[in-house]
Amino acid sequence: MSARPEQRKDAVDAIVGQWAAVRPDLDTAAMEVFGRVFRLSRTMGDRMEKAYTRFGISRGEFDVLATLRRADEPYTLSPRQLSSTLMLTTGGMTGRLDKLERAGLLRRSPDPHDRRGLQVTLTGKGLELIDEAVGAGLAVQTEALSALDAEQAGRLADLLRELLAGTQGPEA
Repeated sequence: MSARPEQRKDAVDAIVGQWAAVRPDLDTAAMEVFGRVFRLSRTMGDRMEKAYTRFGISRGEFDVLATLRRADEPYTLSPRQLSSTLMLTTGGMTGRLDKLERAGLLRRSPDPHDRRGLQVTLTGKGLELIDEAVGAGLAVQTEALSALDAEQAGRLADLLRELLAGTQGPEA
């Protein structure tokens, strides 16, 4: 899977080359894929964090607001629904909710259908902010993806979907 002569070399090629020199018996094909996936994830994560910082939120806080926004009107979920969607502990969720509530981006209120439960609702300010932030984040992602043409981007999305499905259970 190593780079063809016309392709640019990258840090992963260098690492694979080093392994080939000291352990020629290893098949490093998986390293070529996942090394790039990990580096891309780190790079894009940093870029996304920077995009959301302009709005006074972190990536994790963006995820909470975006999850509420995707819930559609009235943009309300329980803390348990948020935690399970975002794969967070309730403690981790509480810290995010506290900060976002102090900023006036969401509110917590008693669940009218369960007197022991709470519901979390996006405020008007939170709705406005998340709509702007999601646009800014998509602009960063679109700019990065412009390194590929539309057909390549579609193929990559399809391949990554297949790879992800092959590494997760059916419920993922």
